[in-house]
Amino acid sequence: MTVTTIPPKIKFLVSPTSREWVYQALANLDIILLDHSHCERKAAQVALSLMFRYPASTELVRKLTAIACEELEHFELVNQILERRGIPLAPMTAPPYGAELKSQVRRREPERMLDSLLVSSLIEARSHERFGLLAIHIQDRELAQFYHSLMASEARHYGVYWTLATTYFHRERVMERLAELAIVESQLLSTLHPEPRIHS
Repeated sequence: MTVTTIPPKIKFLVSPTSREWVYQALANLDIILLDHSHCERKAAQVALSLMFRYPASTELVRKLTAIACEELEHFELVNQILERRGIPLAPMTAPPYGAELKSQVRRREPERMLDSLLVSSLIEARSHERFGLLAIHIQDRELAQFYHSLMASEARHYGVYWTLATTYFHRERVMERLAELAIVESQLLSTLHPEPRIHS
């Protein structure tokens, strides 16, 4: 099977996912599904963490409540697929992607808030892109439809994080920092991680 990549048209992403990642993912779908379960749980945790960190930010709390609920719904959907395929839930080692992006978040406020929102937006944008690639190339119709069904919500999620950033910070400042973080995000994926993961 010939795998093509989509051009870098996903908003905020500097470079597209490589063909090598698609081949790796398709050859290790059970591992990708298990990692996907972990990703949805972590995404819900991130939204909840930001809500607890900034409880006075009404718009943030309102929008991230919805995201946390939706991420948990996706977590349950992935777990149902794992159960049907006989794949037990298990711990996994995380690739450096998430930790390295998190290390870019500045520690002092209000920069910490801005960076946290933008890092989350980039991760959701990459998930949107990769779910789209899985939807196109997976031969299993159920899994292909499943990943296609998640694309819209992932796009909405990265849009929410972006909107929140521009709600609390000047747009020019947001764009400048986003450009810096997007370069880092792209560089982290420039070399294929040996262990197949959603973000590897």
